[in-house]
Amino acid sequence: MGNDYRKLVRSRTDRMLCGVCGGIGDYLHIDPTLVRLIWVLCSLAGCGMGLIIYIVAAIIMPEDNGVVG
Repeated sequence: MGNDYRKLVRSRTDRMLCGVCGGIGDYLHIDPTLVRLIWVLCSLAGCGMGLIIYIVAAIIMPEDNGVVG
């Protein structure tokens, strides 16, 4: 069995604002652009609640330290 441990972190390389969507895309192995589009659509549908969730996620998610392994 290999080490399948993954940690949800903000991306340092694939970021538009704080790297939250880039980190979620890396964690889920999907395109971060798709995550951004879904996030914007949910924010518009939820009267801006997605923006508040994004800010909270940017505060509590640790930033990627760049160590591979």
